[in-house]
Amino acid sequence: MYQKSVLENGIRIVTERVPSSRLVSFGIWIEVGSRDEDVDDNGSAHFLEHMLFKGTKERSAQQIAIELDGLGGMSNAFTSTEATCFYATVLDNHLPHIVSLFGDIFRNSLFDAAEIERERHVILQEIHMVEDTPEDQIHDHFASLLWGDHPLGNTVLGSMENVANMSREGLVDFFQHHYVPEKMLVAAAGNIDHDAFCALWQKEFAGRQSGMPTETRRVMPVHRQPSIRFFTKPLEQVHMVLGTYGLAVNVAERYSLHLLNILLGGNMSSRLFQEIREKRGLSYSVYSGLSSFYDAGQLTIYIGLGKESVNEALQVVHHELEHALLDRQKIARNNV
Repeated sequence: MYQKSVLENGIRIVTERVPSSRLVSFGIWIEVGSRDEDVDDNGSAHFLEHMLFKGTKERSAQQIAIELDGLGGMSNAFTSTEATCFYATVLDNHLPHIVSLFGDIFRNSLFDAAEIERERHVILQEIHMVEDTPEDQIHDHFASLLWGDHPLGNTVLGSMENVANMSREGLVDFFQHHYVPEKMLVAAAGNIDHDAFCALWQKEFAGRQSGMPTETRRVMPVHRQPSIRFFTKPLEQVHMVLGTYGLAVNVAERYSLHLLNILLGGNMSSRLFQEIREKRGLSYSVYSGLSSFYDAGQLTIYIGLGKESVNEALQVVHHELEHALLDRQKIARNNV
């Protein structure tokens, strides 16, 4: 059973005790991602995720890295479409230390200009890495096609031009507007006492006050007309993503959609995997996937294959989607 508390400044804390474990895993979730950016500042949330490990008033970037490694376990961070998360797993006796360390990077990060310049080059290489990995890049292209100019079509990393021109002032302003208590949630599970855990964060964030109300950028997207886009690269394979709109994260029917995804291409026994790879040998990598946001979602099918096999694979996909639609109609009739 989980417990929930809200600190005086609005930070939410949720825990679930697992007394049989000696570990504690926790994450600090901030309600900001690429969806909360516009054309000019796209990539800011991801850039900030990097910068919070790059030095505080008390610790250099190297000292932060050494302390994190010295505690054992693991720690990292990621940025997604709608959230940024900093997380760790440590032995229960190291919990006060890791909370103190994370509290420091949230309270006292310097955003040093020299560190920003170094990290800028790191992120530019990260963008190059995605551009050199067509299986990753094609999903960014698909999101741009599906959502158009809506922020859901933004890439998490941002464009090369944006990252190259981001200023310290812009990053600090983005941090101050979005890393505010009412947008923060701390979730933990393991050998943990809820009240003691809350007390640790109260100590770290007691001086962090609620931010000024900011105008939300989260506008519900509009569904676009079906379309096709081609990107030409000198590659050995054709990388395809087909898809459509899905469901929001809190819609009751999402469970049915998850079941459809499992049957369609969610595992090795799925229809697409069996038909395209196992029975026909057309592709090494074929799968379907779901992404759900707070007011929208998407269903995608990915296939990487030789150009001579594209038409046959598309026929299989069409057949399996029709098959899935017929199954849905049968279920609906049986439930009447």
